Amino acid sequence: MSNSNQPLSVTNARRRHGKAPLATLTLLLAAILVVVTVPSKPLLAKTEPAHAAASLTKINVNDGFAELVKAVKPAVVNISVTGHVNTGGRGHQFDFYGQSPQLEEFFRRFFGEPPNSRQQRKKYNQRPVERKTIAVGSGFVIDPAGFVVTNYHVIENADEIEVIFDDGTRIPAILKGTDKKTDLALLEIKTDSVLPYVVFGDSDEAEVGDWVIAIGNPFGLGGTTTSGIISARGRDIRSGPLDDFIQIDASINRGNSGGPLFNTKGEVIGVNSAIYSPNGGSVGIGFAIPSALVANVIAQLRENGTVQRGYLGVHIQSITEEIAESLGLDDASGALVTQVMEDSPADKAGVKSGDVILAYDGKKIAKMRDLPKLVALTTKDSEVDIELWRNDSTKTLRVAVGSNDELQIASVLGNGDSSLGFGLKLAKVDKDKVEKYGLDEDTVGVVIVDVAPNSSAEQRGLREGDVIKRVNKTVVVNPADVVKAIELSRENKKESVLLLVERNKQARFVVIPMNT
Repeated sequence: MSNSNQPLSVTNARRRHGKAPLATLTLLLAAILVVVTVPSKPLLAKTEPAHAAASLTKINVNDGFAELVKAVKPAVVNISVTGHVNTGGRGHQFDFYGQSPQLEEFFRRFFGEPPNSRQQRKKYNQRPVERKTIAVGSGFVIDPAGFVVTNYHVIENADEIEVIFDDGTRIPAILKGTDKKTDLALLEIKTDSVLPYVVFGDSDEAEVGDWVIAIGNPFGLGGTTTSGIISARGRDIRSGPLDDFIQIDASINRGNSGGPLFNTKGEVIGVNSAIYSPNGGSVGIGFAIPSALVANVIAQLRENGTVQRGYLGVHIQSITEEIAESLGLDDASGALVTQVMEDSPADKAGVKSGDVILAYDGKKIAKMRDLPKLVALTTKDSEVDIELWRNDSTKTLRVAVGSNDELQIASVLGNGDSSLGFGLKLAKVDKDKVEKYGLDEDTVGVVIVDVAPNSSAEQRGLREGDVIKRVNKTVVVNPADVVKAIELSRENKKESVLLLVERNKQARFVVIPMNT
């Protein structure tokens, strides 16, 4: 730790898949500080029995959580990570930072421009100096054989990792495997002692309003327990396509990252990973990765050191009320298929662009983002049933799920709320249009060559160079096809028409209201 009584720490915004995170969403990253550590002698007795938290019965919350905490706390550990960073010039008061813009911003806010910041180094042409640093986080033992779960961002870029138990025992750890997409990591420690451990519970059974207990290492203070309730389920904090966070109001802070979230049976139902905060501290909004996802990922990391996710091979978008009406659906649920990858599992099973996936392996797709999570948790070569909406009726297809390490299970092509009106000039795709708009030579469709100012099309994002591939269920190859299809919809007193529009080789469905 630092040589001051007040541990310094810093928060860092999460950014993934090229999306900006929530404005004040901060990862629970511990401060990276220069420290000197002295390994201590292991204190765990070789004969100490492993504690199985699963043996606990559900406690009466009116009696408090003391018995539960006594049972599970020995299995909750601090994670100490040693690494190296490049800092600025020599001899400055703050020569231990300079690792990241976020860390520099922390000191800039409170102490002014750091003398060895990137700006100052550039100004004075200072050469970076490598410094040894340490980060702190939390974790928990899931097996007496020595397997420890934590967050990926806790051990990212680590040179050395040490697991510190509640009784002070320090044991070096090796990295068994990581999964950056879900921000999870599995460590392994070797010891002759039988380690205390905890077990996973079923996060799918957890409900809003249930009591939860978080234990971890906030601000490097060591084992700290807080309690609260589940505030919400299925939170999407824009960290990736698998977002399905449990929101809690139990106080968690920087350094709690990787720590367990317990139910009142003493089972782990989540891994505390992020907070929403305007000031870097707890304001009662924390996020935990649900155990249903964690258990699947950790099992694969333990077995193979890597994670292999299911692959369907479709591009999808959300269903809006307008799209639902156009397709004859009763409600705006499901995932609308905009594109099927050639030779993908979906293609081989007969899935087509324009299909709406209503259920996957017996589970209803209430929202578009439900599908990527379900596919990702499916093992390769598993055969599952997919229920589709096609041509005003349901259809069931059997799909042999593949695998794709790059998580191409479902490319989200927007939130599905785009629509366009008239005010367009259209042209057939020819050699000149291919060259002008950078289209593939084999592009089939009708290209938009102009969008009228202030038209519905312009207001809703359509632009020159977009290619209309289909109007309703009709494939179009020239402007006359588009006009004919729209007129047919008007004759049938449709309130809107549905178009499949391609841009930069990515397709999506949009709606044209007929009253424009």
